[in-house]
Amino acid sequence: MTTTVPDLHAVQSRTVRTLSIAQVFSGLGNGSTLALGSILAVDLAGSEAWAGAVNTALTLGTAATAIPLSQLALARGRRAALTTGLGAAIIGAGLMVAAVLTTGFPLLLAGAFLVGLGSAVNLQARFAVTDLAVPARRGRDLSLVVWAITIGAVAGPNMVGPGAVLAGWLGIPAQAGPFVISAAGMVLGVGIIAVFLRPDPLLTRRALDGNANEHSGPTGGKNPWRAGWQILRAHPTAAAAVTAVVAAHAVMVAVMSMTPLHMQHQAGATAGHLDTIALIGFTISLHIAGMYALSPVMGWLTDRLGPTPTVLTGMGTLITAVALTGLAPGHMGAVTAGLVLLGLGWSAVTVAGSTLLVSSLAPAQRVPAQGFSDATMSLAGAAGAAAAGPAMGLIGYPGVSALAALLVIAATLVLLRLNRATR
Repeated sequence: MTTTVPDLHAVQSRTVRTLSIAQVFSGLGNGSTLALGSILAVDLAGSEAWAGAVNTALTLGTAATAIPLSQLALARGRRAALTTGLGAAIIGAGLMVAAVLTTGFPLLLAGAFLVGLGSAVNLQARFAVTDLAVPARRGRDLSLVVWAITIGAVAGPNMVGPGAVLAGWLGIPAQAGPFVISAAGMVLGVGIIAVFLRPDPLLTRRALDGNANEHSGPTGGKNPWRAGWQILRAHPTAAAAVTAVVAAHAVMVAVMSMTPLHMQHQAGATAGHLDTIALIGFTISLHIAGMYALSPVMGWLTDRLGPTPTVLTGMGTLITAVALTGLAPGHMGAVTAGLVLLGLGWSAVTVAGSTLLVSSLAPAQRVPAQGFSDATMSLAGAAGAAAAGPAMGLIGYPGVSALAALLVIAATLVLLRLNRATR
């Protein structure tokens, strides 16, 4: 019997195109949830104390399902894991529509949790594109999939207007309309992955490595959290990569989540309400652009300079960002510049750190470590957001920035120590 060897270049090009296009549509759900979540939470719960509940549920949904989705990828391939996660997110968008129709707060939280699986899919997609990537282009291929999120992430919050028009046509409340659009976008994303992500990149890699019959991966029946942790303990470079990614995400979420409140306090006294909202929206848009728009540049730098130097450059950018927000909190230009640099630093660390994680492990070890990385990254974001609120009340916005700087410095020292241990 003759074994057909696939054209890996053609398969990889198809994988990059498929996942990039799918990311455009799958990102719509998170964008709409982030834009309307706090407003709906207050409306349905009747108290501002619940304003952060939807975003917390969204983040916890990502954290809780990153490892199960990686286990599903090990058992049945990337296509099964990505379509399952997006399918759950579509149900979540439907629950959020139902929550608006019935004014049900628990339904809103359940929907946000399931929409969080869409974010877990977005995270796993960046690793899926590296399964068959050649080492010299691994960073660039990964960064292209990250870049594709830009369109959905920016378009999602702007679905409020079109969503209201659609809601009028459907005879439902205006706030439900954006989630109908989000669900439709994710349906397209599922269809694109289901039809075009063939052959499955992870299963193809496994077949090429002679492990076609292995369905449980390297966990050996162990708790997947423990399996991921043990892989990182045995590979200091992989541990350094995860440390950097987790710290960068926690810092980015903490500072970003407190910036709108800080800007409202600073600008509210000197500008009208609409001017303040416009300024905040402009700043957050620039921050999101910093996170995603230049990710191909970060991928190019990763392949050109190496993952570790690019991670360290990103950590330095994060230090500069929180220095600006902490030392010039009353200057809105400095705060805006700080938020842009915060996004750029996050982008560099996330792209290069993810590439470093893949490069430092054998193929059979990658998926459990990737699931562990995504789960801890999401938990760190939730913890950063939760801790930033009380810190803001106690020590103000400059204090939040100072704590963020300390975390970046500590993570950088750990990264350097682990790299020395590897050498």
